[in-house]
Amino acid sequence: DNVRVPIANLIGEEGEGFKYTMINFNHERFVLTVQMVRFARICLEESISFARRRKTFGKRLIDHQVIRHKVAEMARQIEGIHRQLENYAYQVKCGVPDSQLGGYMALTKVGGSKLMEFCVREASQIFGGQSFTREGAGGRVERIYREVRVMAIGGGSEEIMYNLAAKQSKL
Repeated sequence: DNVRVPIANLIGEEGEGFKYTMINFNHERFVLTVQMVRFARICLEESISFARRRKTFGKRLIDHQVIRHKVAEMARQIEGIHRQLENYAYQVKCGVPDSQLGGYMALTKVGGSKLMEFCVREASQIFGGQSFTREGAGGRVERIYREVRVMAIGGGSEEIMYNLAAKQSKL
């Protein structure tokens, strides 16, 4: 309140600080979404590895149709969000102003958090009780499960992201 900054120390235009801060969130949300996609990939990789080793009802877990469907759906969703991230990066590279990309990045972040939550849940289903232990085969899945809410809320909760995207689309 009533802070005076010498003109030589002013960064950007006077009175635009909040806008600059909000635009910087695009980068933070991008990095968070990259992390969420990576966590989802870890869940997929760990699930495949475990399902190849684990035997149930006389055959490998991965040979059960329901498990194959879980793995395929995780992979499909991972690739979709990965493509959204690549599209965002391409738009930035082509010079699209950050102010026009906020809504898109917000929806991409929502997709990333929903992806991470889905993949860790499916991995937990595949691992069964082993996904609750910090040690052993399901240790990484257990750890990622604890990160879901932190990643979903950091950089703006899903509800805030939806609202930002709707506002930017001038609904």
